[in-house]
Amino acid sequence: MKCNAERETALGFLPQKESEFSVLLPYADDIDVESNAVLAEIKCHLGRAVQLRDIKIGCRHWIVQLERYISIYGYKFSKTDHVLLVKLVFDLLTMPLKEYALVDKFAVVLATLLKKRSLLSRDDLILPWRPLYKLVEDCTKDVGGCRVFTVNFETRMKSVVRACTPYFHEDATQEILDEFRPWLCPFDMMVIGGLQCLELFLPTSLPPELHHKGYNLWLDEFLQLWKSFYSMPSWEGSLVNLFSRLAHDNVGYIDWTPHIPMIFTRLLRSFNLPVGTKQLVQNNQHNTYDIQNVSTWIISMMGGSNDVIQEHITKLFKALHSFFHPSNAGRWSLRLGSFLQNLPKSLVKRIRRERYKDCKWLSPIPDSHKLTDVQVTEFVESLKPSLFVAIFSKMGSQDASMGLRNLATLRPEIVIPPFLEKMYPAMETLIEPHRLIACMVCIVHIARPMLTAKQHFPEGPSHVLPLLNLALPGIDPNDFRKTLVTLQMISTFVTLIPIVDSSEAVHVLTDLTERERELCSATAQFEDFVLAFLDRIFNLIESNSQDASLSVVERQLLEHTVLEVGIGSTVSAMLQQCSTAIYLSALKKIHRFITSSVFEVKVSGKLAANFCRAAVRIKPEIALKMFIPQLCSSIQSFLQDHPGAYEEEHLDNAFMWNLLILSQIMRCNGTELMVYKTELLEVVQATLKLKCVQAYEMAGQLLRFLLRALTQIYPLEFRSVEQDFDQPFTDYLPIRDWGTPGDIDNLHVQWHLPSQEEVSFAQELLDSLLLPQLEFFHNISADNEVSKEDLLRRLNMVIEFISGAGSHLAPLDGEKVHLVDSQVPLIRFSCYARLNGKELTAKGKNVRESVHDAVGHLLRYLKTSREDDTKSLFHIIRIYELVLMHYGTVRSEFDNRWKSFHIVKTSLENQLVAKKKHLRALLIDRMQLQHELRTFNFCERHFTDRHSDITSSLLNLSVSRYREVRKKAQLSLHKVLRTYAFSYQICLNTLVENLINPEVEEHVFKGSLHTIQGGGKTCLANKRNWETLLKIWPGLVQAQHSEKPSILRVIEDIMNKVFKGLETFAVLIDTTSEVIDSAGKLLSEGTAPMLKDSLATAEELQSGVEYEKSKNEEAMKNFNSLVEKIIDLVQSGKLTWKFNQIGYEFLSLLIHEDVQPSPQFVGIFAKNFASDLLYVRKLSLNAVATVLEVMKRKPKKIVVDLEKAAGVGPINNSTLAPGDREDNKWLQYDPVNFISSEEEWNKHTFIEKTHWGYYCWPKELKTYAPYHELPKLDRTREELTDSEKAVYDCWTNPEYVARVFEFLALEEDKNTDKYRTPVVKYFKCLFRNFGDTFLEQCKPHIEKYAKDQSHNKHASSQRCAMEALAGLINGSKIWPYKKLESMWDWITPILEHVLANLTVDTLEDWSAFFMHICENRAPHKLQWLYKLLLNNPLSGEGGAFGDTARLCVLQQAILQQEWRIPQYLHAIVNYLRPHMAHNYKSVRDRMGTLLVSILHTDFTISPASRTRCPSRASIICSVLSQLEQFRDFESSTIDGNNKSSTAEPMETDAASSSIDEEDKKAAIRLCKTVTQWLSAWFNRSLSACPEEVFQLLPIIENLQSEANDEDLRDDCKMVLLCLSRVLVPEESISVVLATIKEVSGLKSWHARANILNYMQQMVFCNFFMVQSKEHKHMVQTLLLHLLCDEQLEVREMAAVTLSGMIHCSYVELDKDMLDHFERLRSTKVKKIRKIGNDQGAGSSTDSNIPLQRLIQRHAGVLGLSACVQAYPYDVPDFIPQVLVDLSVHVNDPQPIGKTVTKTLSDFRRTHHDNWHDHKRMFTDDQLVTLTEVLVSPNYYA
Repeated sequence: MKCNAERETALGFLPQKESEFSVLLPYADDIDVESNAVLAEIKCHLGRAVQLRDIKIGCRHWIVQLERYISIYGYKFSKTDHVLLVKLVFDLLTMPLKEYALVDKFAVVLATLLKKRSLLSRDDLILPWRPLYKLVEDCTKDVGGCRVFTVNFETRMKSVVRACTPYFHEDATQEILDEFRPWLCPFDMMVIGGLQCLELFLPTSLPPELHHKGYNLWLDEFLQLWKSFYSMPSWEGSLVNLFSRLAHDNVGYIDWTPHIPMIFTRLLRSFNLPVGTKQLVQNNQHNTYDIQNVSTWIISMMGGSNDVIQEHITKLFKALHSFFHPSNAGRWSLRLGSFLQNLPKSLVKRIRRERYKDCKWLSPIPDSHKLTDVQVTEFVESLKPSLFVAIFSKMGSQDASMGLRNLATLRPEIVIPPFLEKMYPAMETLIEPHRLIACMVCIVHIARPMLTAKQHFPEGPSHVLPLLNLALPGIDPNDFRKTLVTLQMISTFVTLIPIVDSSEAVHVLTDLTERERELCSATAQFEDFVLAFLDRIFNLIESNSQDASLSVVERQLLEHTVLEVGIGSTVSAMLQQCSTAIYLSALKKIHRFITSSVFEVKVSGKLAANFCRAAVRIKPEIALKMFIPQLCSSIQSFLQDHPGAYEEEHLDNAFMWNLLILSQIMRCNGTELMVYKTELLEVVQATLKLKCVQAYEMAGQLLRFLLRALTQIYPLEFRSVEQDFDQPFTDYLPIRDWGTPGDIDNLHVQWHLPSQEEVSFAQELLDSLLLPQLEFFHNISADNEVSKEDLLRRLNMVIEFISGAGSHLAPLDGEKVHLVDSQVPLIRFSCYARLNGKELTAKGKNVRESVHDAVGHLLRYLKTSREDDTKSLFHIIRIYELVLMHYGTVRSEFDNRWKSFHIVKTSLENQLVAKKKHLRALLIDRMQLQHELRTFNFCERHFTDRHSDITSSLLNLSVSRYREVRKKAQLSLHKVLRTYAFSYQICLNTLVENLINPEVEEHVFKGSLHTIQGGGKTCLANKRNWETLLKIWPGLVQAQHSEKPSILRVIEDIMNKVFKGLETFAVLIDTTSEVIDSAGKLLSEGTAPMLKDSLATAEELQSGVEYEKSKNEEAMKNFNSLVEKIIDLVQSGKLTWKFNQIGYEFLSLLIHEDVQPSPQFVGIFAKNFASDLLYVRKLSLNAVATVLEVMKRKPKKIVVDLEKAAGVGPINNSTLAPGDREDNKWLQYDPVNFISSEEEWNKHTFIEKTHWGYYCWPKELKTYAPYHELPKLDRTREELTDSEKAVYDCWTNPEYVARVFEFLALEEDKNTDKYRTPVVKYFKCLFRNFGDTFLEQCKPHIEKYAKDQSHNKHASSQRCAMEALAGLINGSKIWPYKKLESMWDWITPILEHVLANLTVDTLEDWSAFFMHICENRAPHKLQWLYKLLLNNPLSGEGGAFGDTARLCVLQQAILQQEWRIPQYLHAIVNYLRPHMAHNYKSVRDRMGTLLVSILHTDFTISPASRTRCPSRASIICSVLSQLEQFRDFESSTIDGNNKSSTAEPMETDAASSSIDEEDKKAAIRLCKTVTQWLSAWFNRSLSACPEEVFQLLPIIENLQSEANDEDLRDDCKMVLLCLSRVLVPEESISVVLATIKEVSGLKSWHARANILNYMQQMVFCNFFMVQSKEHKHMVQTLLLHLLCDEQLEVREMAAVTLSGMIHCSYVELDKDMLDHFERLRSTKVKKIRKIGNDQGAGSSTDSNIPLQRLIQRHAGVLGLSACVQAYPYDVPDFIPQVLVDLSVHVNDPQPIGKTVTKTLSDFRRTHHDNWHDHKRMFTDDQLVTLTEVLVSPNYYA
């Protein structure tokens, strides 16, 4: 790249960042002039379009041109222009604009402009955050359903906010906190939006000197908030993402140490891993953290002298190690694999940032926190074991291979040698293909570090040849996947190394190192390897040939296509890298194979031809002379010997084979083909005349490839280095360039540039081949007929010619067609992609125009004389497409190569080297892609009369009589319409006429519909233009000429596309002065290049105002006309029901915020709410609700005087603790203070939203103004607007009201019918807009349906009533006291009746009703409701179900009020206390879940927070005394057959005869209620588990073990499983461990055994919180104690738990522990004939001594067995001896012998797969001993 001064001189400005690849193109000298002209045009026309207020057309067009400019030229403009463009696009984006597709485009362009953080600093640019917030807020606001956004609109908005965040003002942090902190009420859904906005908007990259205005304002507070969430709520992820971004942007400035154990514990929990023998599967998938962000956070916290993070990473991966093993796959595998990939990737980025890349835009990392080499090494070592296990994952090895690549980049000497140790055995065995494939996938990713790390891993290159030779058997015709992976591996390696025999260098050079000498000697194998590889490829091709002969090959299978690409690219890469000597050997072998073989040409022939093409392309000057003369001679000899061949339809296989090979080898350097110009011309001319379809198509392919080779620009070589491989070794030694990256500044690429001779040859081909065909087409007529076959052959010739020479054919020219009005020229800039402007002509005329004329004549002839010649029509359609859009590059091919380039780049890039140090071949490939990208943008795409003519022709073909013709024409037409903006205007009138005309032929009608339907997501009925919709939508409404199902399906699809794809677009556009000012600054303050006189004058500005006004008037007129036209149609009575319905659907889309709906519009929907048609009623329901929302009169709001309302004096918002405080007490409802007078009501301040005031106060808290200041509710008809009168007239009509309620009460589908929020919304809008005007009309119907108890209809009747009631209650939000009191006086008796008569069918709906009416309502306004609900819900009325149902609706009512009803919650708890031992299970269960909801608000965010709500601790303490009796007892009889019955049975035998039986039963029922509450609470609660809960642990453990009642046991089991997975507060850990110790001393051995499983899960789920020495010692002591328990089951469970603890590296297995077990196992046991029952300690004094010794000996054996089983997948050094020691006990008394046998058996099972590796850890004697024990003796021995 040239220096800055040179670029500034050349361009007239210093470019920000231009495309590195544009300057390397062969015509780079012309690009600067071109880009300057384009940039000047873009700035001028974009600025003027905005100044002249042409936003929708002109501005959008030039914004798109700016986007194209950046994609082609990069950021090739000055910093000044960059800033001005950003400000202009920012202002356009934040301008109030309902054109959401345009807003979406502005967002994309702004994100692109700000993508490169290094280009603009905070000194250059400051952006406001509030306009962006308003934009994001728009996404979430639903104005009655008026706003429909583009797909991914919200995602795009968030992306642009993230791009803008670094440029927010330094005071933005405080402003953002003030805005969103009040939202953070953890019980309210607003907390999700608040945390998402904080994550999105908070700036985290302020410079260190501004940290006091940045994260210091919020970090500690938010960390405390995060720590207070104990159950992984969904919004926790937002905080984690925010912390991750903060850590990344401020490495070394934040001390994370105090929080690290909590961070790692929560991360470990987020994987939801199964632990222990009893597992609870939790569905927390939606709550899991984003792995990429977590990885970034962890890596960003690393560094510093005391790197605690690395210790935790090591412990984490030791704990996770076994979960990576292939045998341990599960739901967690994908997330763990992602973590394993992302963590090393983040470290590589961190190292790159610290050492190799100057990230000026980020705060510099202090030297003290930069990672040292030792720290990096430790990191690599900690991940290496898990990675080596994960590469064989059943989920695939892609994640692991990427992780391995990053680790190998960091420390190749640590990673690559052990990997190769796994690789070689995998390649040498044939029985484990999965291991081979996994290893090959990985070696591809580490190939580059293996070759380039010469300092750290110098032996890397020496492995290449052995690996390549071992890989060859992988090319297996019977294993497609293995073949592909093998080809990928070989291709990767050969791309990195010159394939040159350097063995002679040993004798020539004296300065070689020993390794270089060995490597040079090894390169002698290269030639043998290349030839062996070719043999394998030949076998592969031959086997495909056999397949082809046996199977049907009419369609080419995907496998063959992939294989073709794989073989071609591998052969090309290999031969590209060969020296001339090796290349010649290979070429001779290929030549022999090609000339001695003949394959069929559809499958194997294609493989061979592609393979041959790859070989010839490398050195065409050598290869062509071996192939072309021979092939041309064979082809010509055949045609001379068989003169009848021209008329044959099937030709000889050998001839076809030769023609195929010849056509493929044309794909090489065109210059070299010129040598064979004569032979090629003769062959092409001869073969194009053949009648055989396959032959002339192949000849056409030959012509196409020949023309491309002659006329296109392309690189000639892709070698890894630019050096000549045939130089003497004294000048160049190839082995020193193994793995060398390309130097982008010194690539020295050789390009093929079309010479005059080549262009002349192409012109000669045109004159001799194309022109005769065009003349023939001109002369064709009814008198001069031609056969179909001959016509197809000639048309195919034209197609192939344009496809081949498209890059040298001038674009169509002609008179421009005016399609759309604009204030600025709508020019699409073109790119220069051709040297010297050489073009091919047809006798001096434009070739495309000549083709158009000739084919147009032919098409007219075919339409009149031979319309059934569909194949010719297909060819004509293809020709039209090429003439319009083909300029040398095929889009699909380019897209595939673009994707594959980025995949290869990602897998082979090295992040730890300087910029763009990719492989040279990749860099050249990217240059070629850059050239092809320019060829796509070569044409300006002016729409001329010729374009119009072709479009019209395609439209005519789109309505052809023949289905396949229509389909192909429509596909081409849609491409044209997408390519040329607004070209659809040409087709519009014709299509609409075809829809409206009832006499039109069916095929024309159907074709027109399909054309409107469009392809993919595009659809002509979706155009964002009112004039267009004014034509199409009424046309579709009238398109009722056919009832055929296929036609109706098309119309339905069009309607679906309209509904899903038509986002809201503006009727009125008002360009703001800020935007116009920004445009003026771009034109006046911008740097060169700039067009003269581009700034708009005052007159032009005024004309812009007039233009915008006229456009708005025109849009409004079209909009109103469209509404009126459709209304007229649906009211005409001429439409069938289906199309009448379509008319209503279109009308429902015409409700717009900008436009007040007309009375006629409102009336038609209001009346149709009582229509007989269900779908029309539903449409009308939603439409009227939306209309009422749009017509809503905005109520006045006033600012609340907080200090006055709270009555507590001055309030300092910054010092408030979240929770219940004195200053927010006034928001809370106390049932004692019932408001009973209007005066008292009017004095009270009502705040509807529940989140306000909990966390802190907003700067301005607003509430509705007093009633007399609000819009008038009681209006007469005369006071209403005309549109409102339409609704009024309907609802004052008793018949209409009765009919509406009758329809609403109808049942649609009993199984799916449920509470309908759209109906509620309708009634809410009705009563909100009109007050109680219609209430009297509705009352009798609501009463009637609410009290309906009929067997069949009561559910739907009551649903209708409750929806109307819910709408009424919600709509009465701002009614005055008198009206509300009157309303509730009427409602209360109805609800009393409902609560007394709830049924199974209605409970769910009534629950939804009570939840809905309490949502976002001040609790004081619902005082009547709450008084009613607490009126003895457990009255027994309706039996157990009645009580359960009333508790259920009570629960729904309190859920929505959250923290604002503490006294009411206390009242509920006090009411429930006497009933907690209720006789009925259903009531107890509901009581448990009700308690969860009541106690949900028993939660504090910070130590200073307080709550007035009932506390869990108090409830636990109140029941503890009654449950103490179950703390430590053993069931005297355990009856396994005692099952729970429907009545409440006796559940547990008495622990003591003194306990009263009834009290005991009541205590058990109480226990069931408590367990139900606890198990539900653990899954939902935000807060930490109070220590009081652990007092219940011994009781629950005992009951689970000893109770005879199955329900109770199951409940206890569930509580224990939930409790074991609870995140325990740090201060409670000791209490938990003490409780575990207490349980381990209980009499019940079941409890002692079960507590072990609890302990294992508790430790794992709180892994990093229980890492202190005291905690570990306590756990270990407890385990060793229980290992010697008198009960066998307890000992075995202790061994299992100990094994798990050792396995996850929690308990350290040291020499002392092993010695302890050795001493125990060595305990002498006196053999006695009979040992007492091992199930207990026994009572005999005589047997105590031997039994105790047996227990100790068994404990020792169990301890050693636990050590063995702790390592299921590997063999540490001490294991062999432990196994030998254990084998001594195989014949010991039971249960010792059984334990030993099981341990040895399990060891053999788990180590079987890798036994060939594991047995190396054993000595021969140890193996003999193990074999003797494990192998059963032979019966006959």
